[in-house]
Amino acid sequence: MSPQHAGAVKADDLQLNVNNLYLEETFTDLEIGSIRRLTPVKADGTLDPTRPLRFLGQTQLMTRAGPLPIEMPIEAGSLKEAAQKFGAAIEGAMQKIAEQIERHQIEQARQIVVPGSGIVPPGVGGGGVGPNNLIVR
Repeated sequence: MSPQHAGAVKADDLQLNVNNLYLEETFTDLEIGSIRRLTPVKADGTLDPTRPLRFLGQTQLMTRAGPLPIEMPIEAGSLKEAAQKFGAAIEGAMQKIAEQIERHQIEQARQIVVPGSGIVPPGVGGGGVGPNNLIVR
Protein backbone atom coordinates (compact mmCIF):
# COMPACT_ATOMS: atom_id res chain seq x y z
CA MET A 1 0.00 0.00 0.00
CA SER A 2 1.50 3.34 -0.98
CA PRO A 3 1.91 6.20 1.54
CA GLN A 4 -0.63 8.37 -0.27
CA HIS A 5 -3.30 5.76 0.46
CA ALA A 6 -2.46 5.48 4.16
CA GLY A 7 -5.33 7.74 5.25
CA ALA A 8 -8.00 6.49 2.85
CA VAL A 9 -7.91 2.70 2.78
CA LYS A 10 -10.68 1.11 0.77
CA ALA A 11 -11.67 -2.55 0.48
CA ASP A 12 -10.53 -2.56 -3.17
CA ASP A 13 -7.00 -1.64 -2.01
CA LEU A 14 -6.86 -4.72 0.25
CA GLN A 15 -7.33 -7.48 -2.31
CA LEU A 16 -4.88 -10.39 -2.18
CA ASN A 17 -3.04 -11.17 -5.39
CA VAL A 18 -4.59 -14.58 -6.20
CA ASN A 19 -1.80 -15.21 -8.73
CA ASN A 20 0.85 -15.02 -5.99
CA LEU A 21 -0.52 -17.19 -3.17
CA TYR A 22 1.69 -19.42 -1.01
CA LEU A 23 1.01 -22.11 1.56
CA GLU A 24 3.17 -21.31 4.59
CA GLU A 25 4.69 -23.97 6.84
CA THR A 26 7.11 -23.41 9.73
CA PHE A 27 9.82 -25.83 10.85
CA THR A 28 11.93 -25.27 13.98
CA ASP A 29 14.61 -27.03 15.97
CA LEU A 30 13.41 -25.23 19.15
CA GLU A 31 16.96 -23.96 19.67
CA ILE A 32 18.49 -21.82 16.94
CA GLY A 33 15.61 -20.67 14.79
CA SER A 34 13.04 -21.65 12.23
CA ILE A 35 12.57 -22.04 8.52
CA ARG A 36 9.40 -20.99 6.74
CA ARG A 37 8.66 -22.98 3.62
CA LEU A 38 6.44 -21.12 1.17
CA THR A 39 4.85 -23.44 -1.35
CA PRO A 40 3.19 -21.76 -4.35
CA VAL A 41 -0.48 -22.56 -4.75
CA LYS A 42 -3.22 -21.62 -7.18
CA ALA A 43 -6.30 -19.66 -6.13
CA ASP A 44 -8.14 -22.96 -5.52
CA GLY A 45 -5.42 -24.11 -3.09
CA THR A 46 -3.86 -26.74 -5.35
CA LEU A 47 -0.07 -26.75 -5.79
CA ASP A 48 1.32 -24.51 -8.52
CA PRO A 49 4.34 -26.33 -10.02
CA THR A 50 5.12 -23.40 -12.34
CA ARG A 51 6.57 -21.36 -9.44
CA PRO A 52 9.49 -22.28 -7.16
CA LEU A 53 9.40 -23.02 -3.44
CA ARG A 54 10.68 -20.22 -1.23
CA PHE A 55 12.45 -20.56 2.10
CA LEU A 56 12.92 -17.92 4.80
CA GLY A 57 15.17 -18.40 7.81
CA GLN A 58 14.24 -16.73 11.10
CA THR A 59 16.16 -16.31 14.34
CA GLN A 60 16.80 -13.78 17.08
CA LEU A 61 20.03 -12.19 18.25
CA MET A 62 20.26 -11.07 21.84
CA THR A 63 21.48 -7.49 22.15
CA ARG A 64 21.79 -5.07 25.06
CA ALA A 65 18.50 -3.55 23.88
CA GLY A 66 16.77 -6.94 23.82
CA PRO A 67 16.11 -9.56 21.14
CA LEU A 68 16.66 -8.51 17.53
CA PRO A 69 14.58 -10.58 15.08
CA ILE A 70 16.35 -11.54 11.88
CA GLU A 71 14.69 -12.93 8.77
CA MET A 72 16.56 -13.84 5.63
CA PRO A 73 15.79 -15.61 2.36
CA ILE A 74 17.52 -18.95 1.82
CA GLU A 75 18.13 -20.04 -1.76
CA ALA A 76 17.30 -23.76 -1.68
CA GLY A 77 15.28 -26.38 -3.50
CA SER A 78 14.35 -28.47 -0.46
CA LEU A 79 13.86 -28.18 3.29
CA LYS A 80 17.02 -30.23 3.90
CA GLU A 81 19.07 -27.90 1.69
CA ALA A 82 17.56 -24.83 3.42
CA ALA A 83 18.51 -26.29 6.82
CA GLN A 84 22.07 -26.88 5.60
CA LYS A 85 22.33 -23.28 4.34
CA PHE A 86 20.70 -21.76 7.46
CA GLY A 87 23.97 -20.82 9.22
CA ALA A 88 25.46 -19.15 6.15
CA ALA A 89 22.21 -17.24 5.58
CA ILE A 90 22.26 -15.95 9.17
CA GLU A 91 25.91 -14.95 8.83
CA GLY A 92 25.10 -13.02 5.63
CA ALA A 93 22.13 -11.28 7.28
CA MET A 94 24.24 -10.31 10.32
CA GLN A 95 26.93 -8.91 8.02
CA LYS A 96 24.33 -6.75 6.24
CA ILE A 97 23.00 -5.52 9.60
CA ALA A 98 26.55 -4.65 10.75
CA GLU A 99 27.14 -2.72 7.51
CA GLN A 100 23.86 -0.81 7.97
CA ILE A 101 24.80 0.07 11.55
CA GLU A 102 28.23 1.24 10.42
CA ARG A 103 26.71 3.42 7.67
CA HIS A 104 24.25 4.86 10.19
CA GLN A 105 27.07 5.66 12.63
CA ILE A 106 29.05 7.37 9.87
CA GLU A 107 25.99 9.44 8.91
CA GLN A 108 25.45 10.41 12.54
CA ALA A 109 29.14 11.36 12.96
CA ARG A 110 28.91 13.65 9.93
CA GLN A 111 26.11 15.54 11.63
CA ILE A 112 28.11 16.33 14.78
CA VAL A 113 28.82 20.06 15.08
CA VAL A 114 32.17 20.91 16.65
CA PRO A 115 32.21 24.25 18.52
CA GLY A 116 34.53 26.76 16.86
CA SER A 117 34.62 24.87 13.58
CA GLY A 118 32.78 27.61 11.76
CA ILE A 119 30.08 25.19 10.69
CA VAL A 120 26.62 26.01 11.93
CA PRO A 121 23.64 23.71 11.43
CA PRO A 122 21.03 24.91 8.91
CA GLY A 123 18.68 27.47 10.38
CA VAL A 124 21.15 28.69 13.03
CA GLY A 125 23.04 31.97 12.65
CA GLY A 126 23.90 33.75 9.44
CA GLY A 127 26.43 33.24 6.71
CA GLY A 128 26.59 31.52 3.37
CA VAL A 129 26.28 27.95 2.25
CA GLY A 130 29.43 25.85 2.52
CA PRO A 131 30.37 22.28 1.61
CA ASN A 132 27.63 19.67 1.96
CA ASN A 133 25.02 22.47 1.94
CA LEU A 134 25.84 23.44 5.55
CA ILE A 135 25.47 27.08 6.52
CA VAL A 136 28.82 28.60 7.53
CA ARG A 137 29.64 31.89 9.20
